[in-house]
Amino acid sequence: MKQNIHPKYEEVTVHCACGNEFKTRSTRNEIRLTLCNECHPFFTGKQKFVDTAGRIEKFQKRFNLAEGAATAEVVKKQKVKSKKQAQSAAIQEEKRLKAARKAPKKVEAGETASASASADAAAPAEEAPAE
Repeated sequence: MKQNIHPKYEEVTVHCACGNEFKTRSTRNEIRLTLCNECHPFFTGKQKFVDTAGRIEKFQKRFNLAEGAATAEVVKKQKVKSKKQAQSAAIQEEKRLKAARKAPKKVEAGETASASASADAAAPAEEAPAE
């Protein structure tokens, strides 16, 4: 190995947040950990929460959101949706009435019979097949 180009590989003490300390070798002078083999859930079998409490509360506080604000927004959206549905129904009803007004009025019963008779006279008569 070439001399004077490699970092020094010395014995150092590792300090964990749980208070555990152990010695190892490293090129660093000091090592500080948040989890080690004495406090990690994989090795201990115990569940441990690391600074996760309050994240939702922090988010809501940061953006000035309260529980009521979120539900009020949902209610507002529902009101807008129902208003749009009512407007759509009114437009459909108006179109239906307009179409009913434009439709030809029913002809009285006497006129219908004479109209069908004239239609029969104008149409050529079908001949029955000879036997």
